[in-house]
Amino acid sequence: MKNIPVYCFILLFLTACSTSSTGRNQVAFYSDSELSKMGTVSFEQMKKEIPISTDADTNAFVHCVADAITKNVSTSVHQGEWEVVVFDSAQVNAFALPGGKIGVYTGILNVTEDQHQLAAIMGHEVGHVLERHSNERLSANKLSNVGLMVATIALGASDVDNKGLWVAGLGVGVQYGLIMPYSRAHESEADIIGQELMAKSGFNPEASVKLWQNMSKLSKDAPPEFMSTHPANETRIKQLSKHLDISQALYVTEKKQGNIPQCVKPKVIPTPAPVSKEKKSS
Repeated sequence: MKNIPVYCFILLFLTACSTSSTGRNQVAFYSDSELSKMGTVSFEQMKKEIPISTDADTNAFVHCVADAITKNVSTSVHQGEWEVVVFDSAQVNAFALPGGKIGVYTGILNVTEDQHQLAAIMGHEVGHVLERHSNERLSANKLSNVGLMVATIALGASDVDNKGLWVAGLGVGVQYGLIMPYSRAHESEADIIGQELMAKSGFNPEASVKLWQNMSKLSKDAPPEFMSTHPANETRIKQLSKHLDISQALYVTEKKQGNIPQCVKPKVIPTPAPVSKEKKSS
């Protein structure tokens, strides 16, 4: 049991490396160039596996919002143009990856009512990149795996009964006590950063609250917050509503200067074509 403190030290180390823009402690083992390469490889793979929308109006709408958002992202995060792809899929999802990649599924366009709500989604996803959350998650997973290995070795050398249950218990403890709250912290942080980013880009931050009210209607069977990697919808709505005082001021400044994008959502978002049996099996 002497080595158990080593495991505890590894977990505590997660809070002692660097600080996010919101003041949260972070750990990051990977360089930005490594993360950019990972993001690019993942994005290229997705483009091969998921159909890409060719609808001109849908693409114009998504790119219009993306251009407004990304022009307010520091070049220290990504230099050059951002690659934006609209995936022809019914999934209610979107993402941003290190390396300047943004993916939007057509399914989420049926939930976002206008340019402001889509900007709330994009701002959130780009917020993950701004705060280097991918780096944190990869680093946290690496440390948790090392910690479990150390604990397993320590228990194997001890006289503790039911060693298998102890190790399994540590795994559960890491999952629910560390990794999931860590992910919820990321989501909450991306919500706030994203709300500010959309406001600086000329989109009404009040739309972020409305968006999650819409999302709440779609996820009535969501798991309890402590068993989810995402905060409960009610939690997100409260946090975003509270932060409006700051974000709304940013939006008003842009509005006075006439910096309001004019991205028009198509009246009809084409339904994704069904995937053929041949494609499914390939």
